Amino acid sequence: MRVIMVMTDSLNRNYLPVYGNDWVRTPNIDRFAEMSVTLEGHWLGSAPTMPTRRDLATGRLHFFERGWGGLEPFDVTLNSLLRRAGVWTHLETDSYHYFHIGGEGYVESFDTWAFHRGQESDGYGSSVRPPEEPEHLGQWRPQYARNRARFTSEERYSTPAAFAGAVEWLKSNEGADDYMLWVEVFDPHEPFDCPRSYVESYGDDWTGPLYFWSAYRQVDPDCDATKHLTRQYAGVVTMLDAWFGKLLDEIERQKILDDTLIVFTTDHGHMLGEKGVTGKNKWHVWNQLGNIPLIVRLPGGRNAGSRRTQVTQNIDVMPTILDYFGAPPSHAIHGSSMRGILEDDAPSARGTALFGWYGQSVNITDGTHTYMRAAAREDNGPLYRHFLTAVPGSMHDMPGANWYEGAEYGRFLPYADLPVFRTPMKRPRGEHHADTRLYDIVNDYAQEKNLAGSELEAKYERMLIDAMKAVDAPPSQFERLGLQS
Repeated sequence: MRVIMVMTDSLNRNYLPVYGNDWVRTPNIDRFAEMSVTLEGHWLGSAPTMPTRRDLATGRLHFFERGWGGLEPFDVTLNSLLRRAGVWTHLETDSYHYFHIGGEGYVESFDTWAFHRGQESDGYGSSVRPPEEPEHLGQWRPQYARNRARFTSEERYSTPAAFAGAVEWLKSNEGADDYMLWVEVFDPHEPFDCPRSYVESYGDDWTGPLYFWSAYRQVDPDCDATKHLTRQYAGVVTMLDAWFGKLLDEIERQKILDDTLIVFTTDHGHMLGEKGVTGKNKWHVWNQLGNIPLIVRLPGGRNAGSRRTQVTQNIDVMPTILDYFGAPPSHAIHGSSMRGILEDDAPSARGTALFGWYGQSVNITDGTHTYMRAAAREDNGPLYRHFLTAVPGSMHDMPGANWYEGAEYGRFLPYADLPVFRTPMKRPRGEHHADTRLYDIVNDYAQEKNLAGSELEAKYERMLIDAMKAVDAPPSQFERLGLQS
């Protein structure tokens, strides 16, 4: 048995023809879907990048406990369980967050790994003198300008290099069995950068300032700049697709499809003018962010071309992979194997998906409605970080001594038989997710008519309370949301 996991970053499923897009070209994802099962009702769990990786590694939701950070000593990971079962694990990635502060422990859980450098703010290109800042819209970072100078051909771009590395790994291990190859690419995460030919193929004739990196702000979705941004994004998606196709070609050449599970997914989407905004972390978890692609090719091509509508989410990936290797979890997790859904169109074991960003609205869906519960108070309290490791979790930099102000040490996590630090977090509620929302996503997938305040809300409030209890959400989170635990 083999598993090949293809993990992308910030892939808005509305840019994939398999999910209804009529202008972006992804011929290889399309041919993959023709031999696979496509899931319609798949949702993120904890977001953004590193919180999602912890969900995938552990099969548990963590966005109630903290945001960005590494694995904890009490986390039982997919890779550790596969190792016990005699399965070799290898990672090919250009996701540089694994190698910065806040990404501790993830790559080390694999038997082997390879890192393809240059994405975003990876400290790769080195020059003491900063590059000259061009006229631009959105964001621009000097470190990426340094990195970008090294992309002298398409093959040198980080995501193509990661796919090429995965192909070479497969070639060097041809004939092997009992392995999981995890191919994780940072694209189409911003900056939306690729060879110009990909963007021009979409009729882009933009002559304005450099604009391939969206700020997290309100925009006019119909203006020329936003249309150019969407074409930049589409170009990166098509480049990703081209190199994904090379991976598929090698898999098919080796004739290993009968005994290989292949998973294609992402961590979350990205807003590209929908709702009049760009970005992700700042907004409510609209469907463009939360309802994510998942396409799974079963061994032997079973149920090729079929679709599933059951509610699933990212924490279900871990137990599904374990199920196919015959290595069940050794501990309590929040995810459930999707094998019955994939093979027999069985009902979902969960019924609902609970998801969100740490310290923001908490969201739940049952596949017919999405409920976005905002914090009850403007100060967003009480809100705590929970961590055990010496580096409590931050993005890129050491968090500083202030992270320990007001720290308590005790057994605050019911599932961890270890005391942890709990520190108060001051993060105001924020104007962009200050109100509670409820949408009928069957009849109003665009989420335009807010049903919060109607009689229907009581049903989803109760559903949210029950789901939060089931995942051991800290009592402070119930208080923060104005819920009776």
